[in-house]
Amino acid sequence: MADPSASVRDGHKDLHSEQGGVRGEHPGRAANPLIRVADIAWLEFDKPDLGKAEAFARAFGFGVAQRTPQQLHLRGTDTGGPCVILRSGARSRFGGVAFRAADEVDVLRLADKTGAAVHALPEVIGGVAVQLTDPSGTPVKVVGGLQQLPAQPVQVPQVANTARAGARINATVRPPRVPARVQRLGHVVLQSTTYLKTLDWYLDTLGMIVSDFLYFPGQRDRGPAMSFIRCDRGATPADHHTLALALGPANRYVHSAYQVSDLDALAAGGEYLLERGYVRSWGIGRHIQGSQLFDYWRDPDGFLVEHFADGDLFDNTLEPGWAPFTATGLAQWGPPVTRDFLDAGPRAAGRQAVSMFHALRDDNEFDLHRLRGLLKVATS
Repeated sequence: MADPSASVRDGHKDLHSEQGGVRGEHPGRAANPLIRVADIAWLEFDKPDLGKAEAFARAFGFGVAQRTPQQLHLRGTDTGGPCVILRSGARSRFGGVAFRAADEVDVLRLADKTGAAVHALPEVIGGVAVQLTDPSGTPVKVVGGLQQLPAQPVQVPQVANTARAGARINATVRPPRVPARVQRLGHVVLQSTTYLKTLDWYLDTLGMIVSDFLYFPGQRDRGPAMSFIRCDRGATPADHHTLALALGPANRYVHSAYQVSDLDALAAGGEYLLERGYVRSWGIGRHIQGSQLFDYWRDPDGFLVEHFADGDLFDNTLEPGWAPFTATGLAQWGPPVTRDFLDAGPRAAGRQAVSMFHALRDDNEFDLHRLRGLLKVATS
């Protein structure tokens, strides 16, 4: 990759990581990307039972933008397009991610540079798209000119009294035990057997930049094994990560995250989900990379989804931080990370063993040395 721009500043001193990069390490950005996407747009899934999927979605806090016998469009309260598009399918599977270009001109420019065709999106969504595939095989749309769904009423954050300032006088706090209203899609996490190749594709093609790198314990000399990647909006701050990418034994979806208003909404919404028999994977806690409050859940098909609030926002001047990839380093506070969240529990054991066997036989970045590093993560 080309050297990054010189107009970046040290992002690790008293900010978001105890370490920064050293000479020769991955710069975390491309000098001349094809375009710079503005945000994540939506995720696509196939589901065998849209009725069951809708019941969980409503309990999780989504609204429904469109429903047909074959499709379900889920939305947040923010203006914009859908957050998630569910399609009826024979089995539950992840179908890809869409990113929003700054404008339609960027969609046309990307099509010209990649040789991909521009096609019109369905009328209910509007706009145009270019269909690409990242080096891991994940379908990636870049979209522009979308119709804007009108904003919906938000879940108002609770008024807080602090030690020296009383904003709530003669009033109590009684957050209702209702679904935590999803505001928007925040990020998706993907695993790749060709991590570095795939990382560079997102930086070179979509103009994204790395906020933080993680490396396997004792393997910093082998390069990063995970990256938290944000959109480059120049001086306009963006989420700490819109995409997170990790090296692993399979090319797969890991989880996606949806913003809610505050801790009370997140916690009361979690109680609502528990009362209806849904399964918490891990939470409640506060992450280190990104700083967000988190609460992770399994949908009825086993896919991992996250409520989050109060995440970091960075402009494009911060350099990447570097830290070891450890289980204890995933949160500042909260319960210990669960084996279910790490995909290391009985439910995933057989699938993980098969994935590792095939990954070690194939020509990719996941070799025996990297396997040893990954196995150290859960115990470090």
